[in-house]
Amino acid sequence: MWRADFAAQVIAPLCALAGVRYVPIQTPTLLWALLYGVTLGFGITLGYHRLWAHRSFRAHVALRVFLAVIGAGNAQRSIKWSVTTHRAHHRYVDTDLDPHNARKGLFHSHVGWLWLQPPTCGRDVDVSDLESDPVVMWQYRYFIPLTVSMCLGVPALVSGLGWGDFWGGILYAGLWRMVVAYHCTFAVNSLAHWAGQQPFGRRTTARDNTVVGLLALGEGYHNFHHEFPMDYRNGIRWYDFDMTKWAIRLLATVGLVTNLQTVSDAVIQSCQAHDRGSLLEIKAKPSDSIPLIDWEDYTRQAESGRALIAIAGFVHDITEFVEMHPGGPKILRERSDGMQLRCFTAASFPIRRQRAACMRVYVIRGAERRVSSEKIH
Repeated sequence: MWRADFAAQVIAPLCALAGVRYVPIQTPTLLWALLYGVTLGFGITLGYHRLWAHRSFRAHVALRVFLAVIGAGNAQRSIKWSVTTHRAHHRYVDTDLDPHNARKGLFHSHVGWLWLQPPTCGRDVDVSDLESDPVVMWQYRYFIPLTVSMCLGVPALVSGLGWGDFWGGILYAGLWRMVVAYHCTFAVNSLAHWAGQQPFGRRTTARDNTVVGLLALGEGYHNFHHEFPMDYRNGIRWYDFDMTKWAIRLLATVGLVTNLQTVSDAVIQSCQAHDRGSLLEIKAKPSDSIPLIDWEDYTRQAESGRALIAIAGFVHDITEFVEMHPGGPKILRERSDGMQLRCFTAASFPIRRQRAACMRVYVIRGAERRVSSEKIH
């Protein structure tokens, strides 16, 4: 596949540049290229990313097919490949197992990682949900004809039959649109890990970058996204230019989208307070008001299928978090021995302490004296 990536990143731009000399741009073709580019861009942001990679909402099968088709038109590989790579990025962010590790430099995180083909060994990412999705697997099987048709065929036909600009459709609504779409998408991997603000967390290089938000239909609000990857929003303020968020809301009003996932304002504010260095005020029960549980009873409930986990003397019900895990729920289930959970330290479990505090349901008997004085900073 590296040859296809090289062709897309090097040969396609050279052809696009050469074609400008021979094919003048017409106003209808330019407008068509812009409209077509934004439409196909939603295939990546709304489809590949927020629907399939993070399961931020549920979509009607007709919408899923449409998103799979227009997503292929960006020539950024299949849903299955892209989601696998993206989940690995979230799970291993800023490490050597991160496919486009930002700590290796701007060029590497932008396009270099595609050419170098980093080894896949050691990455444990669950894509069982994709393999059981008939739309995803259909696109995977027919990705090449779908890509050629949507990248070149549709733009040429619309321009040619519409106003007689067949070659302009191929060049501007096809090649040039594709090249611009590449770099708008890749800017999220590079620029949004390099420049911008970090109002929600400083654990990773991810940043909120307004310029990238404008270029990538809202994907540039990346600091928020890395802290709350399953939230269907990236830009949470009303004035954040998150076109994908607005599109999802519109689709929800007509019934094509349901089960929109959001993070509560209290949790968001607690993260902001934590990263400002102030004392967190979390809406969680104080430890002396949480019921006690014996270790044996805790083990019995966990083995019966309830998603419980013990961290530093507290028992947490993580039912909702299991589905939000960036590597896929299977990862967490396997890590915890099929949901028969035992005892983790706060450092070994992949969830922020302030979020975990909101999930507390018991205190392990014998640990009540130690945890009763716990403060979360």
